[in-house]
Amino acid sequence: MTSQKGKLSPLLKQATGITAERGEGAYIYASDGRRYLDFTSGIGVTSTGHCHPKVVAAAQQQVGTMIHAQATTVMNPRLPELAAKLGELTPAPLDAFFFSNAGTEVAEAAIRLVRQVTGRPNIIVFHGGFHGRTMGSLSLTTSSVALRAGVSPMMGGVVVAPFPHAHHYGWNETQTTDFCLRELDRIFATYSAPRETAALLIEPVQGEGGYVPANARFMQGLRDRADRHGMLLVFDEVQAGFGRSGKFWAHEHFGVQPDAIMIAKGLASGFPISALAASEATMAKGWPGSQGGTYGGNAVAAAAAIATIEVIQEEGLVANARTMGERLRAGLEALQQDYPEMDDVRGQGLMIGVEMRRDGNPDGERAGNILKACEDRGLLMLRCGPYQEIVRWLPPLIVSAEQIDTALGIFEEALRATA
Repeated sequence: MTSQKGKLSPLLKQATGITAERGEGAYIYASDGRRYLDFTSGIGVTSTGHCHPKVVAAAQQQVGTMIHAQATTVMNPRLPELAAKLGELTPAPLDAFFFSNAGTEVAEAAIRLVRQVTGRPNIIVFHGGFHGRTMGSLSLTTSSVALRAGVSPMMGGVVVAPFPHAHHYGWNETQTTDFCLRELDRIFATYSAPRETAALLIEPVQGEGGYVPANARFMQGLRDRADRHGMLLVFDEVQAGFGRSGKFWAHEHFGVQPDAIMIAKGLASGFPISALAASEATMAKGWPGSQGGTYGGNAVAAAAAIATIEVIQEEGLVANARTMGERLRAGLEALQQDYPEMDDVRGQGLMIGVEMRRDGNPDGERAGNILKACEDRGLLMLRCGPYQEIVRWLPPLIVSAEQIDTALGIFEEALRATA
């Protein structure tokens, strides 16, 4: 008897036991017909919900016209249209865009760009950041040791500085920010001289590291140091951008302008496309041939991205993310009074993390049990954090008040069931 051929890799692990047959709005329908409220959004990707009619129509029309126009061979008209749309949304002077397929690829593009523009080798990232799984972007990533295990050595020239996670350090925000800025200056004095440092690269709100927002004084401190030393300041907005934080860009919460932005996930409602934004003058300093790729800026994905931007604007989804995020956070903080094992509730907009602890220690087991109990009751969520102790809330930006309240009710049932 021969074994069955053609299997998925055993290294591909699912967070749920569900096979999804279709999606509609905030819901996934499984192969057994059961409906689930999807608060994973494909890890923050399906920002306009599953199969938004306008996005579907744009993709269908483009499929019938041109599926693949390879961007370094011929120009597909959707790309300049998308660039123009994004140019209306990015802060001045960020007006030039390189399109690729995934967040990890724009991280690689950012590495190349900052090194070529400055002629400097080193990049400073911040502890707990996630920037991708390919070797360059993985070398920037410190959200979990499991991601880096077994593939060392990492790319050289990466220096890790502390991120102002006050709850982790057990200090107030002022003490934590003072410490982090002081340690950054110490890095300049002991590890990576400013004249050898190309860029500071940071998530304004950390994603996989545990949904930890930075703060205005820390971000201003980075801007000041970048300006003083001739470095570039790059914001990874792959997960926190495109309205999820309750502002279109997460860095808007802190009043600081970047030199480049990394964009992906919510850009096209599930179609694979990403972008690196910088000023035309900065892009022009990169070396010829340093930006490209076979599938980057695919015509169908670009059409879906244009439609996604229009839906976000027409339906007021950034404001909805802010309003529904406030409702969600208020509900979680109310639950926290009865369930002190919810050690911290944090985040921005519809990017909220609940840190589970037991006896003062991270409780990834409890977080996993909660997720399974939620799944049994029709709610899908994910975990993150170094110990997988963070229950993360990532509903689509179209989520309603009724759906928020339903999810909170299920979460409370799961807390009781797993106590």
